[in-house]
Parts: sequence; C-alpha cells; structure tokens
Amino acid sequence: MKETLAGLPLSPLEVLLVAAAVALVLARWLPAGARRPVTIAAAALFLASGAASGVIGARWQLLPVFAGAAAALPFALAPLLPRRGGRAPRRARWWLALPGSALCLALIAAGPVASWALPVPVFPEPSGQFPVGTAALELTDPARPEPATAAPDDRRTVVVQLWYPAGDSPAGTPRARYLGATEREARIVSDGLAAYSGAPGFVLDGLGRARTHAVPGAPVAGRGGRFPVVLFSPGLGGVRTQNTAWAEELVSHGYVVAAVDHPYDSAAVLLSDGRVVRTRVGSSGDDAEDERRAAGWTAVRAADLSFVRAELGRIARGEAAGVLAGRLDTDRVAAAGHSLGGGAALQAARQDPGFAAVIDLDGFPHDPAPAPYHQPVLALTQEIGPATDPDYLPKLTRVLDLGTATGYRLTVPGAAHLTFTDAPLFLPPVPSLVGSLGRAESVRTTAAPCLAFLDSVLRGGGGDLPTALSAYGELSVHRPGGAR
Repeated sequence: MKETLAGLPLSPLEVLLVAAAVALVLARWLPAGARRPVTIAAAALFLASGAASGVIGARWQLLPVFAGAAAALPFALAPLLPRRGGRAPRRARWWLALPGSALCLALIAAGPVASWALPVPVFPEPSGQFPVGTAALELTDPARPEPATAAPDDRRTVVVQLWYPAGDSPAGTPRARYLGATEREARIVSDGLAAYSGAPGFVLDGLGRARTHAVPGAPVAGRGGRFPVVLFSPGLGGVRTQNTAWAEELVSHGYVVAAVDHPYDSAAVLLSDGRVVRTRVGSSGDDAEDERRAAGWTAVRAADLSFVRAELGRIARGEAAGVLAGRLDTDRVAAAGHSLGGGAALQAARQDPGFAAVIDLDGFPHDPAPAPYHQPVLALTQEIGPATDPDYLPKLTRVLDLGTATGYRLTVPGAAHLTFTDAPLFLPPVPSLVGSLGRAESVRTTAAPCLAFLDSVLRGGGGDLPTALSAYGELSVHRPGGAR
C-alpha cells in the first residue's frame, strides 16, 4: 500500500480516519432517519481506523483530527442513548451545536492541512532507463587525524551513500528508507536535522517514514559498462541523503552518485561502531570569525572529497571490496555539493586534478586562496533578491573567472536556497524557504541542467550546452581568461 493517495498527503487509513471524524460532526445536522446509522457507522469507523493508526504509529499531524472527533463523539452518541421514562433523546440546541460543530470541523481540517504542509515526502519517479540501487560504506583515512577531536589516534572517518544503476528487482522488493538503512538510523538523522534547524523533533518525523525508489544492495546493472561518478557534499549541517531525488534522477541516466556525510558537521551520523556523531558547527555572531570557521569546514570537506575519490578508485580497480568493483569510471568524476558543500567541491577541484568537473548548487566559495583550476563548472544559483548576500555573486564570479575551462552560472527563477535539495518535498511550500517552483518541479529543475552539463563534459555529448542550460534560467558563460 502506498504511503499516500495520489494528490493527497494522507494514507488510505488516514483518509478513512478523517472521513469518519467529519461524519461524526455532521451527523447532528442530518435528517432524523439518517442520524442513527450514520453516527454508529462513523463512530465504529473512527474507532477502528484510530486503533489501526495507533498500532502502526499515528503521525502528529493527525492529533487535531483525534481532538476534533473526540470532542464531537459524546454529543453525537448522546441522542442515541435511551432515557428514563421513554423521553425523547437529548440534543444540544442548534445555536450551541453550530459553533461547536464549526470548531470541531476546523480542528479536523487542521490535520490534512498540517499533513500537506509537512508531508511524508513522495519522491518523483526517476525518468531514465536504469533502476536505482543503493549501499552505504564507511571509510577511514589513516593519514588524517580527526580535526574535531583531540584524541591522538582518532582518524578521519566518513560515511558514503552510493546510488548506482541497478538491474531489475522483483516486484514488491522493499525500497530504501530515506534517511538511513534502519528505522533507528532514520530517526536519529531526522531528529538531528530538526535539532539543527531549531525545531522540535516531531516536526520532521515524516522523513523517517519515507521510502525512496532505490533498492538496498541491488545487483549492479549488467549493461552500461563503467559509470561516471558524481561525488556530492551536502550543505552545512546537512546529511548525505539530502539530495536523494536529484541523485536517483542522475543514476537513472547512467551515473553513480556518492554522497558524503562529514562527521561533526553533518546534523547526525551513525557510525558502524554504534556511535552517533552530532554536528558541532554553529555561528559565532561575528562575521569575520564565521568566515574563518566556514573556511576551515570547507577545507576539511574538500579533503574528504579527495579521499573518497581515491577510495572509489581503489574499488574501481578491484583493490577494495564493493558492490561497484570494476564498474566505476574514476577518470570521469565530478565534484558536486550544495551550499557549503558546493564551495567544498570548487576547492576540492582546485586542489585535486583527479576531478573532471564541478557542480556547485548555490554554494558560496570559502577558499581563502583561490587560484586557477582546470575543470568545467556548472553553478546553479537561487533567484537573486534584496535578501541575497551582496558578496555572493561577486565572489562566485571571481572564482568562476579563474577557470581555465568554460564555466556556467545558471540563476533559476523562482528558486530559493533549499530548492536545490529534497526540502521542497517535505517542507511547507513557502517561497522564501523552498522557492515557488513546486515540489516535483524543484527536483526536475535541479536535475535537468546538471544532466545536460554532465552529459556534455563527462560523456562528450553533442548539442549546444548553453542553449540547453538557458531553458532553465538566466545563463552567464565564463570562458577561460575571464572572457564572457
């Protein structure tokens, strides 16, 4: 059974619960002959669906539905109960019942509204020819100490989520959870994201229920040869799965996406030894100090990306075990990231010529020593407005002008900073928060220009790349030597 009905943010069971609650309230206003059967049926359906919801775990968004129905229930049942002496059943007077009914209906309506504003995310079906498989691996760099701790033997460890082109899986094969391999990991990560944003943990509890289109541990596709790789770094305090819809779309077109959790920076990371590493990042309130911190975090992330690229090379050569042994084309690796991760991707490419391309999803460069780099770059930016950091575009432009290969900056109308993540799928559709493109359209508008860019620079695809990119926004082309 699907988590939600088409077009509704409610599961079939939740729809029954809401319908029964509404019927309980409205039964008071039905003709006399219909009141008893409707009330009895609605009460039975509400109690049964409510009990079933309690067993499988009711979402907090439905609490107003329970409250509204609970308030209406005694008033709906009282007229059905016999009274002494055969007197007529007692009913509330209409002038009392009317505001009471309106209040109960308002409470009940608040449930679907809250479910619409903060739904269980439904991931768009990938449009490419390949099904999607996924796996996670934990990697430790013996050459680097962990910069966030003082323990002398603590080595830098990262967790990587792989999405890859897969073969067909049998019908009914369970799909991967959104935020982790297990229910516990998904809950830890959703709680970490809520805590990082300053919200109560229950606000994002729908994320732990979500399923993606990827199949855990699925066999790699038997066709397609060696697949180009996109190595992804999330935003500050973000998590490796924050761009799952984007990753699945790229993978369905024949790419491998490897997304990195950066411990002590990502909101919450569950390590294989059971430790939960929570973020230590935060603002000091001083602009100069915050920039110094951001430059430090960016440098650590850039080193993480280079380390993971090297480890994927070992897997590609068969020197390390992995589901993708022999199937990765590590001569064609793009560094990518969102926000701080986008800045880290740019810095990693400058420092590591092993990267063949860069995708920066609305990321501010924090490289303290910008210098020429040699990879083509695609930078997607939010719609620029009065609230945009005035230093953002000038600094990004200066960095893009340093490239010895052509770079592209695409400003997407209607996009906000979180448009380029999965956030539009599960946060309220507030334009200043997630943009105004819509839930599924945000994913498409992020993935489509990235695919056009990757096909051109990693696969040598034909066609006019500037024209293809221009279909999604306002394009600036940065040619070698700063020419435009």
